[in-house]
Amino acid sequence: MQDGRYAFRGKKHLLLPLLFLLPQLAITVVFFFYPAGEALMGSFYMEDSFGLSKEFVGLDNFITLFSDPSYLETLRLTFVFSLATIVLTMGTALLFAVLADQVNWGGTLYKSMLIIPYAVAPPLAGVLWLFLFNPSGGVLTELLHHFGYTWNHKINGNQALFLLIVSASWKQISYNFLFFLAGLHAIPRSLIEAAAIDGASPWRRFRTIIFPLLSPTSFFLLVVNTIYTLFETFGIVHAVTQGGPSKATETLIYKVFNDGFIGLDFGGADAHRHGPDLPPVPLRGTQGDLLGQGTQYGRKERTGKSHRARLPLVRHRHCALSPLYSAGRHDPHVRRAHRLHAVVVRRRVPQELHH
Repeated sequence: MQDGRYAFRGKKHLLLPLLFLLPQLAITVVFFFYPAGEALMGSFYMEDSFGLSKEFVGLDNFITLFSDPSYLETLRLTFVFSLATIVLTMGTALLFAVLADQVNWGGTLYKSMLIIPYAVAPPLAGVLWLFLFNPSGGVLTELLHHFGYTWNHKINGNQALFLLIVSASWKQISYNFLFFLAGLHAIPRSLIEAAAIDGASPWRRFRTIIFPLLSPTSFFLLVVNTIYTLFETFGIVHAVTQGGPSKATETLIYKVFNDGFIGLDFGGADAHRHGPDLPPVPLRGTQGDLLGQGTQYGRKERTGKSHRARLPLVRHRHCALSPLYSAGRHDPHVRRAHRLHAVVVRRRVPQELHH
């Protein structure tokens, strides 16, 4: 059965698909590859404050960069900020997605309200939380004062970092919520209902069935959130703390701005600029392998080679997945779900029923 698609075969048919790709390739080269190449080349030069002359210095900018204690402190700060933001964002989004997926009445309204923060620009998200935590009369500040806690992020670096983490997480929760909700809808309801019939608790159903089947979505969001915390949080930092107090919230992307546009050290700023590029690279490669080859659930042998979990396939009248397994035992997805479900029923079924 033909699907209506046209296949370009042979060298004489390459011109037309190349013409279709040319606009996108031109945009990618002009706005992505060319600026990245210029930044890489600029990191090997020392420029004057006006950019009128430059001198080739080789790797001196990178040597100065990694011998600077303030840069190493910025790396540590960026790691803490990124890790805390990713954990808070993904954990809250997953909780909201699970709760919203169980709502029967008014679910569309709840889901729409949870998506609204994604439409807010990063600087506005930072300003909103800045108003709530304003030391001179913010709503949350007054609430903290009522419980005896003094809040002033302008003089307390830990409080300022916490404010950035909350602002950046709130902005990104909606994006993660959408993907987690879509992943939950893709899980067959028969698997969850079968586990419930066999007596699995909600937490056990989530841990052994739902969360493993969400692992491709979770890894994709891990990559996206890592890129977000490294590159897209400049507006939040600039609007809320400007890297203060005393550079307690100066992340890598904001240090590039300070060194390049404030300190006029263009060569050093170009060298700083490549720091945030490194963490997403291995994640992107691993993501391609994971999404391209599928997710394997199981344990590792001593040789290090992963294989599917070898759990006994339960075939008896007490297992609610037995009809599903009998109907589609040749489907690898059904077999995997049956093995996952076997963990739930293996301990509560008498041993003689397994034979």
